[in-house]
Amino acid sequence: MKIAVASDHAGYKLKEEIKRHLAEKNYDVLDFGSASAELKVDYPDWGFKAAGAVASHKAERGILVCGTGIGMSIVANKVRGIRAALCHDHFTAVMSRRHNDANVLVLGARVLGADVARDMVDVWLDEPFEGGRHSFRLDKISAYEEENCKKLEASSGGGRTVVIDHPLVRHKLGLLRNKETSSKDFRDLVQEVAGLMVYEVTRHLPLEETEIETPIEKTRVFTLSGKKLAVVPVLRAGLGMVEGILKLVPNAKVGHIGLYRDPKTLKPVDYYCKLPCDISEREIFVVDPMLATGGSAVAAVGHIIERGGKKISLVSLIAAPEGIATFHEAHPDVDIFVAAVDSHLNEHCYIVPGLGDAGDRLFGTK
Repeated sequence: MKIAVASDHAGYKLKEEIKRHLAEKNYDVLDFGSASAELKVDYPDWGFKAAGAVASHKAERGILVCGTGIGMSIVANKVRGIRAALCHDHFTAVMSRRHNDANVLVLGARVLGADVARDMVDVWLDEPFEGGRHSFRLDKISAYEEENCKKLEASSGGGRTVVIDHPLVRHKLGLLRNKETSSKDFRDLVQEVAGLMVYEVTRHLPLEETEIETPIEKTRVFTLSGKKLAVVPVLRAGLGMVEGILKLVPNAKVGHIGLYRDPKTLKPVDYYCKLPCDISEREIFVVDPMLATGGSAVAAVGHIIERGGKKISLVSLIAAPEGIATFHEAHPDVDIFVAAVDSHLNEHCYIVPGLGDAGDRLFGTK
């Protein structure tokens, strides 16, 4: 049987003890982190990974550990198909299997001793599900979960619109809006805001553990697990965001898409497209400071999809509701990340209050 395990820093020592115990009993253990009791981490980052492995049948069962067990139990039960039980003793571990068919056991390292935890793990893994009336009750839970997942999917309208409103982002965005800001300062601020947005845009990137040696001793650390990234600016204004992103993800490849808005029709006109040859294998961030009508962004993402791009996100500084609606209608599975959603478009299709023409302000052409 494969067992997925995970913990935060508070549960690390107990997780390691449980791993040793499971190995002695010849279970196949999949450890999803964390890797240290000293490095403070966020329990959702590790709990979701292990619970996801159980939900996707990469593991038959899961065991999660944090300080009290409460946080990890909340995390695991957010994952579709997971029945996580926070247990405190032999009896609750038995009953979580017998009556609830729990597929994830959650333990509190600051609540339990190692001997009690080992005993709970043993009985939890050995105890069968009784079925009968309990199956009928679990069927009700599954039916509710299935129905509400469908409702959420139907109401979500596809891709998300994520507003990154960190205080630093909001402060720098205020400076960007000021018409007195010089072109040099405007360029610097666009790079800075784009760099700050990268933290949220890349939050989902997977990590893997590797062993290194510090000046003191060997330890295990986390690195990005071979993720291929591409940044694709929409020319010309999108160029202003690229350097801020590359400072944090310097190994990303850069493509370019050239579009301009016809002043009469207000429709995007194509004039250039050059993408990395392995674009189909990369996670792609299309960058353009302004999402106004949505026409250019829709066209840019369309070009990438035609050339094999699959995992795409749009990153803009400011968006208008009209542009967001148009973009999601055309590309319902693509996420939008913005620093602000403004009021509306004016009669010239400029974002209000906006910050003017980002390209002109970046390059001093007006």
